[in-house]
Amino acid sequence: MALQFEAFHAGGLAPGWNLLVQGHSDSGEDQFEINFLSETGDIVFHIKPRFSSATMVANAFQGGRWGQEEASSVFPLVLGEPFEMEVSSDAEHFHVHAQEHKVLQFAHRHRPLAAITRVQVLSDHRLAQVELARKGLCWGAGGY
Repeated sequence: MALQFEAFHAGGLAPGWNLLVQGHSDSGEDQFEINFLSETGDIVFHIKPRFSSATMVANAFQGGRWGQEEASSVFPLVLGEPFEMEVSSDAEHFHVHAQEHKVLQFAHRHRPLAAITRVQVLSDHRLAQVELARKGLCWGAGGY
């Protein structure tokens, strides 16, 4: 898989950050994943749609090994069609939405949350847009 997007924020990416990924699932391969990483390189949150089994799986890779995988059968993505996925976080969980449906809630397994400093999007699918923004920030009129 090719690295399509990577961002780093020294102050930490969770809670309060929002990642939006839009693309097109143009092959039958399960070649798309999002990883949030700690400053030590552990994957503290890994989310991957599996088109072959119509499931969304999440896990964490810490201390050199994968944890217990969590899966959701809520899978609103359709092979060959455009998709939109959104990942956000609060103090307790990562939240995953796809096509405006809540797909998964994944409890934080890594503390402190401020150590989650990097996000990567890997994909062999065509990505139209990737946005990373801090929730609650408002710029422009009325944002004072």
